[in-house]
Amino acid sequence: MKILIIGGTNFVGRHFAEEVLKRGHELTLFNRGQTNPELFPEAIKLQGDRDGNLGALKGREWDVVIDTCGYVPRVVEQSLQYLKDQAKQYVFISTISVYRDFKNGRNQEAYPVGVVEDPTIEKMTGETYGPLKAACEQLVRQEFPENHLIIRPGLIVGPFDPTDRFTYWLDRFSKGGDMVIPGAKTREIQWVDVRDLVQWTLTKAEESVGRTFNVTGPSDFYTMEDFIDDLSKEFMDQPPKQNWIEDSFLIKNDIQPFTELPLWVPVNDETPDGYILADITKAKKQGLSHRSPRATIQDTWEWHKNRNKTELKAGLKEEKESHLLTQWKQPAKGEKSTT
Repeated sequence: MKILIIGGTNFVGRHFAEEVLKRGHELTLFNRGQTNPELFPEAIKLQGDRDGNLGALKGREWDVVIDTCGYVPRVVEQSLQYLKDQAKQYVFISTISVYRDFKNGRNQEAYPVGVVEDPTIEKMTGETYGPLKAACEQLVRQEFPENHLIIRPGLIVGPFDPTDRFTYWLDRFSKGGDMVIPGAKTREIQWVDVRDLVQWTLTKAEESVGRTFNVTGPSDFYTMEDFIDDLSKEFMDQPPKQNWIEDSFLIKNDIQPFTELPLWVPVNDETPDGYILADITKAKKQGLSHRSPRATIQDTWEWHKNRNKTELKAGLKEEKESHLLTQWKQPAKGEKSTT
C-alpha cells in the first residue's frame, strides 16, 4: 500500500511511520521538515505546511492518509480538499476529549460531542481542544463519507512521549522518598500504549475498516492502585512512601489536575468517576488488544533514562510536593485520606 502520513516524525506519527515501514508499505511523509528530519531516510519526504503550503501533495495518489496532527478545522479542511480525490481512505487521530461531558460513565462512540460556540476560534485550550477536534472529525466524514477511520484515543503513552504526563510517574518513583498520590485507590484510569494504538489502527486501515472507534486501555478495569502497584514492582530498590491524598485537600492547595498530577481528575459533577473514561467495546470486537502495563512502564523508562532532558513538562515540582506533604501531615488539618 501507499501510505501518506501528515507529520510522521514526532511521537504518534513517528510510531506510525515505523510500523508502516516494518510492514513493507511505501511511506510518504508530509511535514515542515523541522522535527527529527533525519528519521526514515527510506521514506518519500514532501516538505510543506498543511496551513497554506500543500503544493508538494499535488498530482500524487495514496491508498491511505494518516492525519496525526489535525487540531483546527480550517487547517484540516485544507488537507481534505487537497486529498479527497487523491486518497482512498482517510485516517484521523482524534481524542476522547471530543465528548460533551463525562457524567454518565464510559462514553460510547454515539454519545454527544462538544460544539465550538464561535466557529472562528482556533486557540487551543482545555475548553476548546475537544470541540475543535470534534469539528475536524465532522469535516473528515463529509469529505470521506464512505472511507473514513476516526480514532478517539485516551491518554497516549509510551516511548517518545513529549508531554511527560505518564513519564512523570516513572521518574518520580525512581527517586523514592515521600510521594503524593492523588484521589482514591479504586479510581479507574485509562491510557493506551502508543504502539498498541498504532498497530491496531494500521491493521484496520489495511482492512479498509471504517467508522469511529474509542481506543484506550490498558485493560477492562485498571485503577490508580493497580498502576501504583505496577510501578512499585518496577522500582523495588527504593520504592517511595505512598501518601494517598484526597481530592478536596489537593484542590484547596491549588494543585492542578493532569498537569501537576497527571492521571488525576477530581471527582465532581462533571467527572463523577474521577477520570474521563471511554467504552472500547467496539474496538475490542475488532481485535484491539493491549500489552501489559508493566511492559509499557519498562519500555518507557528505558527510553526516558537515555533522554537528554533535565526538566519534565508535567508533574509536581519537588518543592511544591514537599510543602504539600508538610501541610497534609499537620494533625490540625484533619484531612488525611488513605481510601
